[in-house]
Amino acid sequence: MGLFLGPFGGYVDPVYAEIIGEWIALPGYIFLGLLKMIVVPLVFASIILGVASSQSMSALKKTGLLTATYFVITTAISTAIGIGMAFYIRPGKFISGDLVESALGSQTQTISTGPGFDPSALTLPSTLIGGLLPSNPLGALASGEMLQVVIIAVIIGIALVSLNKEQSTPMVSFLTSVQAVCMTVVKWSMTLAPIAVFGLLTKFTIKLGIEALLGMAVYVGTVLASLMLLMLLNLLIVSLVARYNPFEFLKAIRDVMLLAFSTSSSAAVMPLSIKTAEERLGVKPSISQFVVPLGATINMNGTALYQGVATIFLAEVFGIDLGPFQLLVVMTMAVAASIGTPSIPGVGIVVLAMILNSVGIPTSGVALIMGVDRILDMSRTAVNVAGDLVTCKVMDRWVREKPERKAEETSKIETKNPEEKTGDKVKTNTDLTASESSNV
Repeated sequence: MGLFLGPFGGYVDPVYAEIIGEWIALPGYIFLGLLKMIVVPLVFASIILGVASSQSMSALKKTGLLTATYFVITTAISTAIGIGMAFYIRPGKFISGDLVESALGSQTQTISTGPGFDPSALTLPSTLIGGLLPSNPLGALASGEMLQVVIIAVIIGIALVSLNKEQSTPMVSFLTSVQAVCMTVVKWSMTLAPIAVFGLLTKFTIKLGIEALLGMAVYVGTVLASLMLLMLLNLLIVSLVARYNPFEFLKAIRDVMLLAFSTSSSAAVMPLSIKTAEERLGVKPSISQFVVPLGATINMNGTALYQGVATIFLAEVFGIDLGPFQLLVVMTMAVAASIGTPSIPGVGIVVLAMILNSVGIPTSGVALIMGVDRILDMSRTAVNVAGDLVTCKVMDRWVREKPERKAEETSKIETKNPEEKTGDKVKTNTDLTASESSNV
């Protein structure tokens, strides 16, 4: 429908096509509005309840450390996949000078004798981490700063775990009600989901057209092939680590991935991700309500991969050779930036400009990939959401295994000396009988 109404079809005047596209996308706007309305209270309540449901501080530390370590490792692997694929395919070699000139204007290719490097870029991770704690928690909630909301919720959840039950119960009950209300709104919004996806994709296709895709076909193909490799890695992890059928997994998450693709926002589909993890994948609520909001905020595997491909691509376009140190900086920056990146559409371009600047690549090169960024943003968001659900399944498997092992060990100890245990019981009963008779 988008190709028919857009410039590619040529059947409708572009002005009227845009108006029609906006009306077709109206159900999508309503759908997104409903989800965005409840994202902040749902994330706030879900993370606190997820953390507070831990039986002890030691169990909470294990789950938190396992999740954070898993996120960092998979994000680094994703960036390495992107850089490796870009070096293998070398999409920058297929770009014509006319396309570069039309995108950059007078700022055409500036061949550099060697890669530049800004040492101040090394302070970026500390700057990002230093600004995580909000000075005004209510302000962070009101403005929807998701990373700060997550940090506030984690701190409150840890505090609830350390309190006694009488003090923590009222707040847990209140947040349980808030979460239930939010999930009810999610159920209502899901009735609009098929129409919303149709409308949003139609509108995006009308605006995107097909010319930009054809001009940057090799670059787009490199990013999509890299994302496909990352998705295959996710399915491998589900199969080997979580011991879950990968085809069943894909079947369970297909609706969430389609919505993530059409909305291009992992935050917008967060409520549906939690619902899918619990109802279709059988993940414990305490795991899904902790991992999904955290993953939607700091687990940007697809985005980190895309930034690796885009950096190598633009380095080739500008004739800049990146050495091993610069590649290491790109990987570190991509991992650090993905942790602090808001889960909203188009933010990947802003982060990419920051990474390009850190290794001496002109940020004007961003103009070259802006035309095709929307379709790539949609694709990497879908992979990001799939990665969060993979993490849910893996963490659920690891956390469930430990209690089961303890139970097995206890049962083995009990079955080792059944006679002693029976004798003890007889002795105890005899002692009780003697004491009872003496009392009488």
